[in-house]
Amino acid sequence: MAIDGCQHSFGELAANVLPKYMAELRRRMAAPVALLVFATEGVGVSALSSRLGVRRDFSGCYVLIDAGRPVYVGISRSVLQRLRQHVRGRSHFDASLAYRIAVSRQPHNQTRSAAMADVAFQDGFREAQSYLKGLQVAFLEIDNPLELYLFEAFAAMELDTCDWNTFETH
Repeated sequence: MAIDGCQHSFGELAANVLPKYMAELRRRMAAPVALLVFATEGVGVSALSSRLGVRRDFSGCYVLIDAGRPVYVGISRSVLQRLRQHVRGRSHFDASLAYRIAVSRQPHNQTRSAAMADVAFQDGFREAQSYLKGLQVAFLEIDNPLELYLFEAFAAMELDTCDWNTFETH
């Protein structure tokens, strides 16, 4: 029986489907979009969709790129909205990567919520978001949830984004 409607065996996914997605993602990485586009005040997902030439927000995978080097692979059922959260989010929930970057620069022994309430840490969090705004992004639509989840790990390993990607649960 197919998981989440995926019609491929694991062998087919590993040998054919995931490598095809990777080839397409690499092609898109050759012409990335500035992540700053997602930080523009008053520009919502509909306007972003139009600007980026996509018909709507979509399920898929994205890679953040720093000076040509992939640094983070993420997935979302709403990629455009998720990219906005990375650069506009105000909490550790919606801007979790900015939070992790801030923690790496400014370690603490507090809960996430307590750290976000700390004025000095908030400065570090905003600095991390500023760093993210300077990155570029490439993305790829992947509708099937199983293919999407497997591709995230595949792409993170293939692109060696181990500094910021982790698959630990909390």
